[in-house]
Amino acid sequence: MDLDALLDLQHGVIGRAQALAAGCTTDRIKWLVASGRWQRVHAHTYATFTGPLPFVAQVWAAILRAGRGAVASHRTAAYLDGLCDDPGPVIHVTVPADRYVGGKVDGVRIHYSHRLPLTRHPSKNPPRTRLDETVLDLVDVAPHPREAETWVTAACQRRLTTPERLADALGRRKKIRWRPMVEAMLADVADGAQSPLELRHLRRVERAHGLPTGCRQRRVAGQRVIWIDVDYPDYGVRVELDGRIGHTGEGRFRDRHRDNRATVDGHATLRYGHADVFGDPCAVAAEQARVLQARGWTGTPRACRPGCPAPSP
Repeated sequence: MDLDALLDLQHGVIGRAQALAAGCTTDRIKWLVASGRWQRVHAHTYATFTGPLPFVAQVWAAILRAGRGAVASHRTAAYLDGLCDDPGPVIHVTVPADRYVGGKVDGVRIHYSHRLPLTRHPSKNPPRTRLDETVLDLVDVAPHPREAETWVTAACQRRLTTPERLADALGRRKKIRWRPMVEAMLADVADGAQSPLELRHLRRVERAHGLPTGCRQRRVAGQRVIWIDVDYPDYGVRVELDGRIGHTGEGRFRDRHRDNRATVDGHATLRYGHADVFGDPCAVAAEQARVLQARGWTGTPRACRPGCPAPSP
């Protein structure tokens, strides 16, 4: 590959060894840097233009500095593939475990992996881990189970992968943090739960308290197609679970119109947010149970723990 094609591929960033292989001499490289035509990004890594580096150029610089076999990974790969909207403060790069990257690399976090030949994407540029592997890498380093839930559900909600593909990738890993939770969560996502909030409602409100099983993400066609987060059609009860995204500004008015239409049609709509479902799932279950019972459910909610207020006195 000639120099122009290489620079085009790598967004204007080049490694010293690449420059020498393309015909530059050591003195020429020194002169280009000293004259300000090139700028040094990391040791033996240069941007062949002036001014700030775009994000993709920063990623290439980190990969070239890390050396043979390096790929973007974790949050950096997630951002490149559209899994998240914020790349975070550092560039994440993974290298084969049989290598060591010496010296401090500013703004870059180096990870090591024995499985990198299996987890790197075969063709994407900049080089990066496969999407399913990126999700599981992020799950593995998640400090809290809620964060792990967020990565899995975001990947499925954005239609970047499927629960089946993630489960297949999970099965190939010998060690990963939060494995039992993720295995259960993938089954829930496959059943229609679309967010950590919906997963929490499914497990900590509905299942934990023995409530009827709702229909999740139910499509209702009429003058306008609507989607119901959790529907109990036998009892005319609907539960809407409001995360922050999509339920502010115009989204709030769409929610209100949807609730009003449901009331006109004889449905009761209960609406809960993060503070309700994560903060006090037992109180949510108790309230939901009372509405279901008033509309024909003959069951009784069960206590999920000592002192749970869900069962009726």
